Amino acid sequence: MDHTIYYVIGAILYIVGAPFLGCLMDGAERKLSARMQGRIGPPILQPWYDFVKLLNKQVVTVDRAQFFILLSYLVLMIMSGAMFFSGNDLLMTFFVLSTTGTFLYFAAIVPSSPYSSMAASRELIQEVCYEPAVLLLSVGFYLATGTFNARAVFSQHTSLILFMPGFLASYLFAMIIKLRLSPFDVSTSHHAHQELVQGVTTEMGARNLAIFKMAEWYEMVFLYGVVMVFILNSSPLSILAAVLVDLAMFFCFVLIDNTNARVKWENMLGMSWTVTGLCSGVNLLILMMIR
Repeated sequence: MDHTIYYVIGAILYIVGAPFLGCLMDGAERKLSARMQGRIGPPILQPWYDFVKLLNKQVVTVDRAQFFILLSYLVLMIMSGAMFFSGNDLLMTFFVLSTTGTFLYFAAIVPSSPYSSMAASRELIQEVCYEPAVLLLSVGFYLATGTFNARAVFSQHTSLILFMPGFLASYLFAMIIKLRLSPFDVSTSHHAHQELVQGVTTEMGARNLAIFKMAEWYEMVFLYGVVMVFILNSSPLSILAAVLVDLAMFFCFVLIDNTNARVKWENMLGMSWTVTGLCSGVNLLILMMIR
């Protein structure tokens, strides 16, 4: 049976619905963080209220090029997620995702602000930390399934976590860096403790900051969608299991974010490469021997 229509629907749902789902996840993260800190916290829809407020503010242009760079960042983020949920080539999907980080770097560095420029340099360091794990993941999918085609990967009879536990561990570690959560929020922070003010977003005007927030929501949905691939198989019940795993990971990430102080970039680099080398590297060698 041709399931092409389902993948087309998946891509459309991602393009249309990811911002709203990402916004709800952002609001739930704030609410859960507040509860962990003994506070009531803002309403779950507060990120949406903030987004609308940013769009209604006066347009302040720090650098004209920043708007087009951030727009490219958003478009590429949407493209990578749409490629993933439509069942396209996983290697190409992750390469497009990697490109988005470069545009965020340029968006932060063009205003020539010392705070923003320093945060841009840290953003590049973060990219060096998580990219090996993400790119090795595509290799792991190929060795475990024999193809880079996402549709074939999604429809495996056995959940890939049985063959790729090391890749999942290194990917989850990379997700913490990619989502800029403590202890790896070195380039920007969702909280008020960032010594670089707001890092890469310091010199973003209201409209540009709104674009960045929307891109973050798309990114969040995409990254959690990749986690589901490890659980999904030909059984419909695996969808429920994948959602439950995502919810568990979401809670764990919020807990880690609220219980860890930020580390220096040197520590982040050493830890990320160690985890990637041990978890992904060992898993890769095992797959090469058994496949």
